[in-house]
Amino acid sequence: MTSVASVLERRFITLEDVRKVLSISNSQAYALVRSGDLRAIQIGGRCQWRIEAAELEAYIQRSYFEPCPDS
Repeated sequence: MTSVASVLERRFITLEDVRKVLSISNSQAYALVRSGDLRAIQIGGRCQWRIEAAELEAYIQRSYFEPCPDS
């Protein structure tokens, strides 16, 4: 099992890693990327999403100051 700390030591992480760090579902992680709220790149022949760990941290910091849409 991969710890959150070891995940964030890598430059690029997967949507599964994002899901684990934020404790959200796969569909929620995918929605963050597709909406542009969490910047990501697609790589490889299957165009798999990768998120720079710094982008995830920036998203987390922005989230402290932005209210949820339904609040």
